[in-house]
Amino acid sequence: MDRYDLVVIGSGPAGEKGAAQAAYFGKRVALVEREPHVGGAGINTGTVPSKTLRETALYFSGLRQRGLYGVDYSVKPDLTVHDFMYREQEVVRSLREVVNANIERHEIDLVRGQAVFEDAHTVRIGERRLHADVVLIATGSIPTRPAGVPFNDRRVHDSDEILTMTRLPRSLAVVGAGVIGCEYATIFAALGIHVTLIDGRERLLGFLDGEMAQRLREEMQRLGLDVRLGESVTRYDTDADGIRLDLKTGDALKTDAVLIAAGRVANVAGLGLEHAGVALNERGLLTVNERYQTAVPHIYAAGDVIGFPALASTSMEQARVAMVHAFDLKYKTAVAPIFPLAVYTIPEVAMVGETEESCRQKSIEYCVGRALYRTNARGQITGDLGGELKLVFRYPDKTLLGVHVIGEIAAELVHVGLMVLQTGGTIDAFINTVFNYPSLGDTYKYAAYDGLGALARREKGSR
Repeated sequence: MDRYDLVVIGSGPAGEKGAAQAAYFGKRVALVEREPHVGGAGINTGTVPSKTLRETALYFSGLRQRGLYGVDYSVKPDLTVHDFMYREQEVVRSLREVVNANIERHEIDLVRGQAVFEDAHTVRIGERRLHADVVLIATGSIPTRPAGVPFNDRRVHDSDEILTMTRLPRSLAVVGAGVIGCEYATIFAALGIHVTLIDGRERLLGFLDGEMAQRLREEMQRLGLDVRLGESVTRYDTDADGIRLDLKTGDALKTDAVLIAAGRVANVAGLGLEHAGVALNERGLLTVNERYQTAVPHIYAAGDVIGFPALASTSMEQARVAMVHAFDLKYKTAVAPIFPLAVYTIPEVAMVGETEESCRQKSIEYCVGRALYRTNARGQITGDLGGELKLVFRYPDKTLLGVHVIGEIAAELVHVGLMVLQTGGTIDAFINTVFNYPSLGDTYKYAAYDGLGALARREKGSR
């Protein structure tokens, strides 16, 4: 039996970074991966592929250039799956090499195969058995496959295997308007595919600020998306001509392909958790404490396998913090309590901190400042006239509470506000800062000025 200080199961963002954190401080580490490639869903089927496909869709559609140069861009009619997937495959291949290089640099033993717990300290991979002082479960998640959906039909996809499609459909129904569903819906709509987005909820992405969610819906509709909220599918019928979806409201639609984006559950099948004394909770996830320990103190879990927020960014930090605690490394002791969220739709949406809705729920007195891309020089230059940056700040002391962005580079732009938010700053930080001109960063200054106007009007009204 081989003995290790740490055995990590899963080489996705959490597993890789947790293994590297421990190895960096001199621990003997084994990293177990059953799939052909390292990187987990983050690199191979989820985060990176979908974001790369987004850029590919923007390139082929010419959406970024439409109307800028007097040229009528449209997707070429003979676009193939190879055209569409080429860049995604190249990026994924390159990032797998980055992960492999990191594993080698930290002298981590990469063990291929299915890990199965024999007991709380022993993991078996085929004929090989590893003894671990500490175990980190970072096996990620897999798409939920609801009953009644004909996944045996090659035209019905989940969010992992949609990337293996053999042809681009003329029409697509996306069932589930969560992050994954919204992202893929806009990607395919940008390519000129007729997309219907179906969800039983009454609004998009409930964690977003309501104003931004509504703006996103409007932008989706401008892309040609048929957005059907408060709706659900009651039956699927397949035939040679396509797939028929019967809807709760009595409507029906016929489509070439279907994407089911109905959430994700912990990827722990075959792991033998019961032999280690670890069990899934009622939501199909592993329960951990603030140090990412499961019910068995030396067995930790991080990333999608523990649920919300299930982001690659937070998963990495969770695993690092877990290993710092496990080996008392006196290093990173907690994940930052404030973290940004980004939805890589077309257009991008990003946020950090409080929304208007959460302020009202918490009885926080607040004001809002806004700046529109169409009044910003860089916004005009790039042709993104629908973008907006919104600041939510506390009344009357101007402390920044939340930042919300929709539009070009929203996922990048939100970090400016994040840094002010983390330091407890006020919107005066933006007033007092010199931003490049022309730049989208300059929207922070004008959103802050707009916020000062809102503050003055409120104070005048309270007199």
